[in-house]
This record gives sequence, structure tokens and C-alpha cells, in this order.
Amino acid sequence: MMPWIKNLFVWRLIQGMRQEKAEYYNASICSKDKLENHKKGNNQKICLEESFQMNKIISNKHSDASFYHQQKKMLKSRCCCIFTRVCLVIFVFMVLSLICLLYNPKLISKGCENFMFYLYKNQHILFQQFDEPNTYIFWPFKDIKQKLIAINSSNFNKVRLPPSPDANQCFSIQNNDRFDCFPDGFVNQSKCEQRGCCWQPKPKQTESNIPLNVPYCFYPKNFRSYAYINITHNSFGIIAFLRRVFSSPFPGDVNIIKLTVKYETDTRLHIKITDPLHKRFEPPYPEVPIVDKVTTNPTYKCVIDPTKTGFKVERKLDGSVIFDSQAIENFIFSDQFLQISTRLPSSYIYGLGEHRTHLLLSTDWQRFMFFNHDKIPHENGNLYGSHPFYLVMENTGKSHGVFLLNSNAIEVILQPTPALTLRALGGILDLYFFMGPLPSDVIKQYTEIIGKSIMPPYWGLGFHFCRFGFKTLNETRKVWKRIVEAGIPLDTQWNDLDYMQNRNDFTLDQQNFGELPAFVNELHALGMHYIPIIDPGISGSEKLGSYPPYDIGLKMDIFVKNSSGKPLVGKVWNSGSTVWPDFTLPNTTDYWVLMLRNMHQLFPFDGAWIDMNEPSNFVSGSIYGCPNNDLETPPYVPPIEGGKLNYKTMCMSAQHYAGNHYDIHNIYGLSEAIVTNFALAEITGKRPMIISRSSFPGLGRYSGHWSGDVVSTWYDMKCTIPELLSFSMFGIPLMGADICGFNGNTTSALCNRWMQLGAFYPFSRNHNTDDAIDQDPVALGPQVVESSIKSLKIRYSFLPYLYTLFWIAHTEGSTVATPMFFEFPYDKNTYSLEEQFLWGPALLIVPVLKENELSVSPYLPAGVWYDFYTKKSLFSKGETVNLSAPLDTIPILIRGGYILPQQEPKNTTTASRKTKIQLLAAPNEFGKGVGQLYWDDGDSLSTIEENKYTLINFLLQPGNLKIEPQWWSQESPPNLGKVTVLGLIKPISVVIVNNVHKNFKYNITNQYLEIDQLDESFKSTIIISWL
Repeated sequence: MMPWIKNLFVWRLIQGMRQEKAEYYNASICSKDKLENHKKGNNQKICLEESFQMNKIISNKHSDASFYHQQKKMLKSRCCCIFTRVCLVIFVFMVLSLICLLYNPKLISKGCENFMFYLYKNQHILFQQFDEPNTYIFWPFKDIKQKLIAINSSNFNKVRLPPSPDANQCFSIQNNDRFDCFPDGFVNQSKCEQRGCCWQPKPKQTESNIPLNVPYCFYPKNFRSYAYINITHNSFGIIAFLRRVFSSPFPGDVNIIKLTVKYETDTRLHIKITDPLHKRFEPPYPEVPIVDKVTTNPTYKCVIDPTKTGFKVERKLDGSVIFDSQAIENFIFSDQFLQISTRLPSSYIYGLGEHRTHLLLSTDWQRFMFFNHDKIPHENGNLYGSHPFYLVMENTGKSHGVFLLNSNAIEVILQPTPALTLRALGGILDLYFFMGPLPSDVIKQYTEIIGKSIMPPYWGLGFHFCRFGFKTLNETRKVWKRIVEAGIPLDTQWNDLDYMQNRNDFTLDQQNFGELPAFVNELHALGMHYIPIIDPGISGSEKLGSYPPYDIGLKMDIFVKNSSGKPLVGKVWNSGSTVWPDFTLPNTTDYWVLMLRNMHQLFPFDGAWIDMNEPSNFVSGSIYGCPNNDLETPPYVPPIEGGKLNYKTMCMSAQHYAGNHYDIHNIYGLSEAIVTNFALAEITGKRPMIISRSSFPGLGRYSGHWSGDVVSTWYDMKCTIPELLSFSMFGIPLMGADICGFNGNTTSALCNRWMQLGAFYPFSRNHNTDDAIDQDPVALGPQVVESSIKSLKIRYSFLPYLYTLFWIAHTEGSTVATPMFFEFPYDKNTYSLEEQFLWGPALLIVPVLKENELSVSPYLPAGVWYDFYTKKSLFSKGETVNLSAPLDTIPILIRGGYILPQQEPKNTTTASRKTKIQLLAAPNEFGKGVGQLYWDDGDSLSTIEENKYTLINFLLQPGNLKIEPQWWSQESPPNLGKVTVLGLIKPISVVIVNNVHKNFKYNITNQYLEIDQLDESFKSTIIISWL
């Protein structure tokens, strides 16, 4: 459409209707399937399902009701004026159509079509939305709208194959810049060129050692699948519409797509690509925040070039590009295949879990699949969780993150360009961009969207023990007793499904575990806790009336349905068959609370271990098979385990309240965690302690996670560290692995070192399978016992610091187990470190990961560090050092500049919490340091929200330490009992605490000061000085 026509006939019309000062908002109009709800007389009001830009009158601030009546009066008074203008629009439309037809009939599918589409897309100028919910005035001109839709549909529904590329479009493309045009099966030259793509079966010989993954069939330069037809800027961002230019190779192309760019905060950009005419699935979890305020100073800008398909996201300050899909125009938006690619600003990329891989991901033609699956952790496969989030360290030291909010099966390709391709098998492309600039900032911004992590109960940070295959309670008690008698710290005993009757949920084997209630009470009396496993699968083969969880579930109609509307039947651990609760159904919450309450009355457990919730199924789909439809066999399936979506899980056509399983699958475990969290809080009145195997963004708000069925090997132990650090980035800090391994037989040497490492997993549990040897420390010999006691005592001594880190994560969205590059983003030597990690910013753990090794060689960024055992300082210029690691010792360093709260460790958290607080002050090169202590009762709900906590700040300056309460409540910590200050080169002659001289010890060899035998309350400020 020519610009002068738009200005003359349309733009002035729009301006004339905007008489009041207006502000842009986003709103939604109801779907076409609700037309029957909007009839009045013989005139049917039209209902479009799309998000659109609208004007909301804000000249006067009235209540919703008064605003509604004001609008009605305004509309009545302007009826004639609007009618006249509408008639003018119709007249202009008819005149232009006539001109187009007289001049050249073919123009009706070109320029004139664009003009009519512009009117169609801007029809919202003819109506306003009331502030009353679900109250709209719809555009009443049905015939014109239908004509526009008919013209639009008739053009776009034609199959338009892209033309074959010429040689110039293909030859100049380097091997690393090839973007796969044929991911879906066998390809030859004919098939490739039918897609308008380049065919070069042999990579150019100018490069050596070409990887096999370089695609033979790839997109040419200047390939366009969609073209912009309308771009509108407003104070919230941009709204643009694109039309399909050429057909994709996948069925169900969406002809018109809408791109909504929303500037949500100064550091968060939201870009959503949808079908404006048809509703597509969007995951109900996590519940993302709704932004209704204009951001004032965004650190980014979104750039759209109307001559290209995609968009760019840039940093406003320096123009650096963090996402660029304009240069890679391979965009596809079909019913069951969505694709978008971007160039990356560097090759330093992290995230994209859950996968067995390095912390720093390789961009050498790597493929990652996201479809939750029950499988022993291994490389190149989809595992228990799906986290389509990545973080990039840019070459400048800044970082950013990108999150795709989509719960369908996803595939991500990384290639050496460096570039990334996102593919999803359904839903929409819902992208969030987090601008950092620090990596820790990125995670805080990400958790603002998915939810900040749960605040665990204090006892949940103790050591846990479990074993699959305890056939009786006596076996459980026997191992528990020998652990306790050996003096190994222990807080929680677990049981796998052995405690159940016939392995059925919410039952108790009275013959072999009849005394479990008494055992749990005994644990409680000793300050310990108990957690059982609870699978989502409910036995579906019990006689009616014999198994209440099944009978009640049928009565409440809460089970997932098959395509015929009957409960879908599979098979897991139950003796006959299995059905699954639909956790997206509101009624299921009542069911789950009832089941857990009944079980809690049998034995008062303290937490829940939710396993098998990918969901896992021992048969594929159903014991009766699955329908033959596009959900079960979509046009494209990534190379996931089993080669099909319903492999060892539910049928994709299974029905949940929130949608079919094809869309719901990846959030099934999250939905169970949400309901379980609510149920435990409701039943116990205390903080839930939940560990889940399946995960999805947002899980950390409700539960922790463990890495599943790892194998008892040195390699598997090493792999648990990058996975732990990745889950820290995913907002799930309460994470760990089965210490000493789950599958296979461990060895004393392996378990000795794994117990040392596992003592510093945020979630620390030893667990193994039923057909392996005993692997509790006592069973593996005195060396493992000694090493376990030493490492766990250190853990327990630092629990006040660890608990404070979880409080910071819960309130700010930070990490607990922290990668080195988070704290040293400008030191590229830290970018690939994955055999050492930090607790928070200050405590460096360097485990031994190889057999027979008695030393480790960590990289220490520039600064001062202190050996935890000797207290001796170590000044690094940014170098690798050698540390001794005897068999009973895991090397630990304290980072200068921090003050860590401690307590004298006991064998339970209950006992440890009663000992006096100690401070370990480690000054930096300037003699300064900071720290905090958060304290509450350890397990009550809403202690933070109700201000039932105490917060103490620590500030170290040369010659003095200031301890000051920031917030004080009745839930206060024990008094200060000891202070240790490291790195004091000059001998100390006097120590004064609140104007009182105190006894002290100064170690002249390792240059540290100890002030013990203190008994100072934190309620008022404490000043400690020394000379």
C-alpha cells in the first residue's frame, strides 16, 4: 500500500478518533468458538481470538463501574460520528478495490491485499474495550470482516514452494554457517532443492577435520519464509504482523503470525510469537508475572528490519548484539514444528538442561533434546528434566540469558558459527531476554519469571540416608543404627517403595514395616526426620473397594484420560496396572491432600520424595496402545530416546484438564510438585521438604531435585558437579546426586571421595539400588567412616552460612552452589572450570575426582585465599596451585573479603542449632570483608513474610569487626561464642570486645587471631577491635 494513501484515508481517520490522551495496553478478544455467546437480535457480534493494541482512556481516574458508564455515554454521544467515519472507511475501501480491479486484477493479491489487510488488522480503531471484565463492543460489520478473512485465507492457503537458490546464494556460505534445512529424515538433492535450499553433499575442502554433523542441505542467503506487513511501535514495545511468503516443508503452516515485543523491565525483554487467529497451547506453569507499567530506562532495544523476517536484540549502551535472527531467515511456524535461529555473541554458553554434558557447552554441532524421560544419565540423550534456558558470557565479560517458555518437545542445535537453533513441536515461541550484565544478575532476573527457590527447612540441609531394597523395617533400623553409633552426622532416614503394600502408594506393609510409626516417632525424639517415596502412579488393578486411592480417584474423576475419555492405563511398579492423577485438575489437589493426610495419620512423615514423575511408564503409551494420529506421530520427532514421543510414557493423546499430554508432558512433574507442596504445608503446617526427579522451569519454587540413577563410577561422580551447577542456574539450588552412586557396586576408594564431595552438595543423600552392595560408610570400612565424619562435620559447622545462602536465594534468586565464573566474570580462565565450585561467593570446594590422587590443582582467580584447615593465606595472581588432599581430606579454601557464620557441629541439625555462633573472618587484600547471618525457627511457614526472623550484618575493617542486627525478632540465634580473623600479618597484643578486654590466641606461623569463650548477644551491636 502506498504511504500517501495510508496517510490520507486511514491515518487521519485514526487520529480523529483519538480525542483523549491515551496509553497503550494489551488485551485479548475471545475465541470464535464463543460466537453463540455474543448474539443480539439478528445481528451476530464478531469475536476475534487475538491480542491487539488498543487505547484505554485514562484522562480521569474512575472506578471500573463509573468508567464503564462513562464509556457508554461517550459511545452514545459519538454514535453518529463513528457511523459517518465507518461509512467513509467502507467507501474508501470500495473505491480502492474498484481502482485495483480496473487497473490490474492481479493487484488484488498484491498491493490492494496489503491495504485491505492493514484495515483488517487495525479494525480495533473502531471499538473500545470496557474496564468491566469480559465486556466488549465488537466491530459489527460482519460482511466486510468475513470478506477480508476470505481474501486473506485464499491467498495464504496456497502452497507456495520457495524457488531454487542460485549458485551465489550457496557457494559463499562457510561450513560453520550452514543451517540445516532438512532435519526430518533422509535427504537427497531433489528433496533439498524442493525446499529452496542449497545442496552440497561434501563440505568444502578448504577446512580440515570437518565434523560429520555439517548439514548437506542448508538454507541459502536471503531466504525468506515470512514478511512483515505491519509494524506498530508503542510505549510498551512493538506489535508486528507477518505473512507467510513460502510454504514450509511441514504441514499446518500458520499464514499470519503476530510478534509482540514488550519492554517489561529495564533488564527484561519479552518477545512472543503467536498465531493471532487461532489459540495455541501455552503452559499454565510457571505463573509468570504480568507487567502493566511502562519501563523507564531499558538497557536493550529490539530492532526490526521490515525487509527481513526476524529481529535483533541489542544492548543500548554499546550496540552489542545478543540475539540476531535476522541474519538467519530459516523461521518456521507450523502447527507441530516451530523453528528460529540466532547468532550468538560468543561460544561461552551454559544451561540447556537436563543433559549429561560439560558445564561450558560445546558449540561443535551439538544437539540437545528436551522431553522428560526416565533414563540412567548418559550423554546425547534426553533425561529427567527440560530447561530451555541458556546463559551466554559475552567476550566483554558481560552476560545475558534467554528463556523459551514452551512445554512441548524441544530440540536445540549449537553450531560453531557460533549460533543456536530452537525447534519446538507445538505451542508458541515465548522468549524472555535477561540482560544481566553479571551472570548472577541474569539468574536473579530469570527467577523473577519462573519463581524464586523454596526456603527449605533447616533439617533438610543435614545428611540423608536411603537404600532401595530394605525388605523390612529391621533392615532399615539396622543400617540406621550403625550409622548413628559410628558417630556419622545424620538427620533424615528415607525409605524407597519397600515400605508399601504391593508397592502401592499410600499403603503400609503391615507385615514387614508394621512398626514404622514407632520408628518415625523414635527418630523425632532424637531430633531426626523421615521421608518416604511417593510415586504418582496409582494401582489400577486392585479389586473395587480394596484400595481407597483408586476407588476415591475414580469417584472424584481425577485420573488422566485416554482419547476415549476413560482413565489411561499403563504399568509402573504396581503388580497389575497403573493410572495417573491429573495434577492440572483443580479437584486433584483435594484428592492428593486426602491421600497424604491419611498416610500421615499412619506414620507422621516429614517430607516427600516424588519419583517416576516424568511420567515414567514401563510400557509405551498404554497397555491398550495409542491412537494413530498426529499427536502420537507428529511430522517431526527429534532423536529422543526410543524414537517416538510416547516411548515409556503416556500416550500423547492422553487428556489432562490443561490440555493433551502432547503439550503437558514436560510439566507433569512440576504440576505434581506444586500440589504436593500445597498438601504438605496444609497437613503439617510446616515448610515442605520435597525432592523431585522430573523438573521444569519453576520447580525450584516448590521442590528440590536429585540427578537420578547415576552409576557408581569415578566418571559419574565427576559429572555430578556440572549438573549441580547447571541446576543452580535453573533456579533449583536444593540439588544433589546419590552419593557413592545408585546403580552398580561402589568401592571403598570411590565412596570415600564421593562422601567428601557429597558433604557439599546442597542436598546431601547417600542412596543406592536393591541389587548392589551396602554402601553406607560403615559397610565400606573405617577409612570411609573417618572421612565421612570429617567432611560432614565441616558441612554441619557451616550450616548457618548455607542456610543464609538459601535465604538469599529464596528472596533474591541467587545461587547456592556457584560456578567460578559467576564470581569472576572478567577472568576467562574461570569459564570452563567444572571440577571446583563455590558455596555462595566465599567457600571454595575442590574435590578429588580421580582414583589414587592425593592432591588437587585448582585454578585460583587473583586475590587472597585461605586454607580452611591451616588458616594460612595464599595470594594468587590468577593461577593454578597445588593443594594436598590426603585420603580423609577434601581441600577447602576461604575467599578473602567474606565473613562466614559457623556453629560447633553436632550429629544432628537439631543439636547443632543449639551451639553458639562462631565467625570466620577472611579479609581481602585491603583488610576488609562482609557477611550476613539469617536465622529463624528452621521450619515454620511464612517466617520471612511475617518478619519472624533475625538478620545480622558483619563488617570487617582493618583492626576491627562490627556485628550489627539489621532485623531482630524472638526467633534469634544463640549468642556469639567465637571469632577467628585470618590474614593478620602483625602480631596482636590486645583485643577489646565492646570496651572490655578479652583473652585471645594469635598464631604467629599462619597469622590468624582466635577470640573464644565469648558470650555476646546479637541483639545489640558488637564491636571487636584488636591492636
